[in-house]
Amino acid sequence: MSFAFQSSQANNLSHRGVGVLWNNIGKHHRQCGGLYQISAISTNTIGGGKKMTKIVTPPNHALLSSSYLASHRRRRHHHRCKKSQLNVADVTTSGIAVSDEDEPSGGEKTAPAQQNKTKRDAFPLVLWRFTRPHTLIGSALAIPALHILAAPTYQQAFSTAAATSTLFAMIPSLLMNLYITGLNQITDVEIDKINKPQLPIAAGDLSIGSANVIVIMSLILSLAMGMVPSTLGSQGLNVALWGSGILGTLYSLSPFRLKRFPLLAAFCIVAVRGAVINAGFFAHAMTAAYGVETTVLDCLRNNARCLLSSLFFAIFGIVIALMKDVPDAIGDAQFNIRSFTVRIGQIKVFTAMRRLLTGLFFGVGLGFVQSAFFGTKDTISLTLRCCRIIVALCAFGAGLSVRKEAQNVNAEDSGEVYKYYMHLWKLFYASYLVLPFAR
Repeated sequence: MSFAFQSSQANNLSHRGVGVLWNNIGKHHRQCGGLYQISAISTNTIGGGKKMTKIVTPPNHALLSSSYLASHRRRRHHHRCKKSQLNVADVTTSGIAVSDEDEPSGGEKTAPAQQNKTKRDAFPLVLWRFTRPHTLIGSALAIPALHILAAPTYQQAFSTAAATSTLFAMIPSLLMNLYITGLNQITDVEIDKINKPQLPIAAGDLSIGSANVIVIMSLILSLAMGMVPSTLGSQGLNVALWGSGILGTLYSLSPFRLKRFPLLAAFCIVAVRGAVINAGFFAHAMTAAYGVETTVLDCLRNNARCLLSSLFFAIFGIVIALMKDVPDAIGDAQFNIRSFTVRIGQIKVFTAMRRLLTGLFFGVGLGFVQSAFFGTKDTISLTLRCCRIIVALCAFGAGLSVRKEAQNVNAEDSGEVYKYYMHLWKLFYASYLVLPFAR
């Protein structure tokens, strides 16, 4: 549950008034036998001077309805709990927005059955949530797509050597993904209680100790697999693993914690999603699957497919990096994470990233139309022409989708922006599915 006070609506709300509200909420909390928790109260300035005072309780501890309180009182006679809702309007001034149902960052309201459940999820499901599945899926799609893109011919792309190399690279890369996303959750517990209360640690489904064990073991196993002497290992694979691990650590862990600085935070995400992953696994595929000894820098310098795909996903990475912060503005401001969203406002960042991604897709579409129909006819086969037309059509469709889905999104509504952000991840997955045709 959250109570939000905007300065434009409640100019007369004093610190004393907030304190009275806080005390009354605490009193109601004690009367209800500790059935919900208060996790934060803060006043923040976001993008251009709009002030917001917010009292937050985790979504699984929302204020209980009258019917639930009545049934709970019958089960626990030693607790005396009022059957009515807390009347916030009687506590302080007008202009107070009260929400009886907290909405997680994902934009999905917590169902009553979820609010009332006492049984925790099984550990495999908690671990799956801990992996941040949308990032895990992106990594899982990138490796086979880059192996096919790097293949000299489509016949070689579906050989046994290519399949073996793909599987060998997949395991340590997914473990590294788990390390990076897990470390970020460990270091952001208090922020996540506000921005993403559904995450396992913030929700109390996974302890810090267990999370530490998971991320440390993931890091060790990932790097160890990359260094095992094998014909399936390569310089490209180690660049991808070590580069991702180092930048992920610098991004989240003190004293570095680069996520506090907008440009450095964006650089970390762009570098990992662009050069490190794409060029690293492209070079790995060339060496381990197709027998061409090469390095990451050689691929970027001498292979247009590697360079252009890395550039495309680097720009897409910028969009993901900055759009990710739009629904997290309140928590980031409270904990002094000076993201671009906190600095210049949610609307400006949302609009700029929408335009950037739309332009990226339309630019790719035009480039492949030109190469398919206006290239040198003597050097382009019918198969290659068809591949380029497919990429162009998909790029135009994705660009239109970016614009259409953004039309009814309120950039200051965290739930709506998060749903749009997840739509961009779907386009990210689709880009890797189409990547093998980009020749």
